[in-house]
Amino acid sequence: MCAAILGCMSDEQDLFAWVDRTWEQELVPELVEYIKIPALSPLFDKEWQQTGHLEKAVEHIFNWCAKRKIAGMQLEVVCLENRTPLIFIEVPAFGEVQNDEVGTVLMYGHLDKQPEMSGWREDLGPWQPKIENDRLYGRGGADDGYAAYASLTAIEAAQKFGGSHPRCVVMIEASEESGSPDLPAYISHLEQRMGEIGLVVCLDSGAGDYERMWSTTSLRGMVAGDLKISILHEGVHSGDASGIVPSSFRILRMLLDRLEDPQTGALIPKEFHVEIPGERRQQAASVAEIMGDATWRQYPFLEGAEPMTIGGTEQVLARTWLPTLSVTGVDGLPPLARAGNVLRPQTSVKLSLRLPPTADWRECTDAIQTLLTKDIPYGAKVEFIPEKGANGWNAPPLASWLESAMMKSSARYFGNDPAWMGEGGTIPLMGLLGKKFPKAQFLITGVLGPNSNAHGPNEFLHIPTGKKLTACVAELLSSFA
Repeated sequence: MCAAILGCMSDEQDLFAWVDRTWEQELVPELVEYIKIPALSPLFDKEWQQTGHLEKAVEHIFNWCAKRKIAGMQLEVVCLENRTPLIFIEVPAFGEVQNDEVGTVLMYGHLDKQPEMSGWREDLGPWQPKIENDRLYGRGGADDGYAAYASLTAIEAAQKFGGSHPRCVVMIEASEESGSPDLPAYISHLEQRMGEIGLVVCLDSGAGDYERMWSTTSLRGMVAGDLKISILHEGVHSGDASGIVPSSFRILRMLLDRLEDPQTGALIPKEFHVEIPGERRQQAASVAEIMGDATWRQYPFLEGAEPMTIGGTEQVLARTWLPTLSVTGVDGLPPLARAGNVLRPQTSVKLSLRLPPTADWRECTDAIQTLLTKDIPYGAKVEFIPEKGANGWNAPPLASWLESAMMKSSARYFGNDPAWMGEGGTIPLMGLLGKKFPKAQFLITGVLGPNSNAHGPNEFLHIPTGKKLTACVAELLSSFA
């Protein structure tokens, strides 16, 4: 471990004081402006090349990065034809790198955003940043606009305070919220420049609380697609036709019951289930002990409402290793105020399925197609149109140096030991990198703690956590050297 950066308390205090000041004077103002840009991911803005919001977000982040005083840094915006742009930054090794074979550090984030969603607090909005009680509200600040800024700040801090770091590559993509469809092409295009990856640092994940550094041990995969049920050429009077014409909504219910147990929410096909490793069960038990009933109270339940899974460890595993189905959109249903007495011709829903980290999303997609489009009730026309999919990821065994470095940094800046936890979301790059660089170590972490509500209304970034996490990453870069 690099004594220059870790050896004396004055250096540690100076490092954090500089990180704190940089966040307050530069990162927060930059993020305020970034939040104002409605840089929707391509899945939600089909005309993204014409609207120009993604390009504006890329330019905004790139211009800040270009001003950093980082030795040897080279950066560019890489643009492959008909694909979203990608910011690519290379920083050579700095200081005394003890092992020439440690490999490159890949630091990853994204700048595209989810749609606005409804339900924002009256004084808030997705593109209206507001700072309140150490929280920066607005779409994309925590997921994942801060990543580029925090990554370069950590590298700069490691250099500025006498530390060392290996060669670093920073990749900020613009299609993650669409399932990263453009990323494999960029990985292939930049493979020679990336080099052999020894450590992946990703700042796009969650946190069980804001009291410690959290490291993600697994990510679920996902499949999403549109299911459409049609029974009539046009709507007909419900009083005249009901009893003869089956409801497209009831046919939808019948089909979904093939996929999901309506009483428990458990998915039925065997392709969706895997054996949960014993180590992950142990970590889930530890997380449940740390978080207590915050494992479910962090969500905005109505008074008297209850979670579908009871029990701390099982709740953690239900969110991280069990498959689930969510219906996230619907077509064919008029608003209540305009709903007449009509049997509608069709009902369409968007299905979002989260898969266990080690399940194969293509096999699951095939299983859905077979299950939902064979032996259709009443001879209705049924289509399932896959929209996107990605495999999950299960972390390799944790190296002792990384565990030790995390313990020291988390204790130093958060005042508590770190924690390891699976996450229920998906970061497609991790599965890709895990296969391509099987010897690499992974630090998947982030600021998305309780109530931060990524993808939903009132999303916020917890600023103190961002500062502490940046300081931790700076030390970890030096430790890896």
